[in-house]
Amino acid sequence: MEMKLELVAVPVSDVDRAKAFYTEKIGFHADHDYQVRDDLRFVQLTPPGSACSIVIGVGITDMPPGSVKGLQMVVADVKAVCDELVKRGAEVSEIEVMPWGSFAYFNDPDGNRWSFQQLPVRN
Repeated sequence: MEMKLELVAVPVSDVDRAKAFYTEKIGFHADHDYQVRDDLRFVQLTPPGSACSIVIGVGITDMPPGSVKGLQMVVADVKAVCDELVKRGAEVSEIEVMPWGSFAYFNDPDGNRWSFQQLPVRN
């Protein structure tokens, strides 16, 4: 049996503001933006190089905006990613180095919390 996680709902209060944040400041690709009907808008965004996307919109989830915590993206060079995001105007935490990786964190405009992890070198 094989299973692939390919779409995660992220609750936001303002779809256009969130879409701009994720595409302009974080660098996600805007895959789809469909207004299906008045009460359903589907916006799919994908991090560069990822097989998994997020969906934001209207009528997508009943989770309150800002309630998603702990989404994590693995990157090759966390410092380079942080430097790029700061250039784009995003607020990113200082890098924390731990035995299981180096981490940096950011929040979207609603407070959904993300992290970047650079895996440690393995011998």
